[in-house]
Amino acid sequence: MCLKASNTKNLSTSFRGHFLLAMPHLNTGLFAKSLTYLTEHGKDGAMGLIINRPLDITVSEIFDQLEIETASGFDRTPVMAGGPVQTDRGFVLHRDKNSNWDTSIEVGDEILLTTSKDILCSIAKNEGPSENLIALGYAGWSAGQLEDELAQNTWLTMPAESNIIFSTPFDQRLSRAAAQLGIDMNLIISKAGHA
Repeated sequence: MCLKASNTKNLSTSFRGHFLLAMPHLNTGLFAKSLTYLTEHGKDGAMGLIINRPLDITVSEIFDQLEIETASGFDRTPVMAGGPVQTDRGFVLHRDKNSNWDTSIEVGDEILLTTSKDILCSIAKNEGPSENLIALGYAGWSAGQLEDELAQNTWLTMPAESNIIFSTPFDQRLSRAAAQLGIDMNLIISKAGHA
């Protein structure tokens, strides 16, 4: 299968609220076989969270470290490695638009990003959003960097599907997103090219 990227150097479209699917030639490090949800994209750069890379730490362990009392049931829920930047900082993706968390931004029609501790306290008591993804760190791109990577066929983009984030097992998220594009990532060759 041959995919051609359009010239994105003067990109006027924002990919905020989109997925970035790592192409097979991006085969080392944290971004290999990754699915990233873009929470911001503009002239100053881009920010996103990798949503299919579990860390070797559970949500209950995060609550313990933050000394947050918890209800049971978080001991198997993995925390995602959101990216290589500020890996000590937490981010929560969720669908709860009815609560007023201290620090939230609406990313898409159904998805919000919250960075304040109050949401973690509510989740720990089973009073927060039941559909959530907790990540440490984020992925960041400086101005024009993501556009350059798109032009080099490093990523495929597509509008994000919230069910992939919240209802799909993390190890199936990339393949599920690719399937929505009609693509089997295992059939794409690992060498990039331009037609």
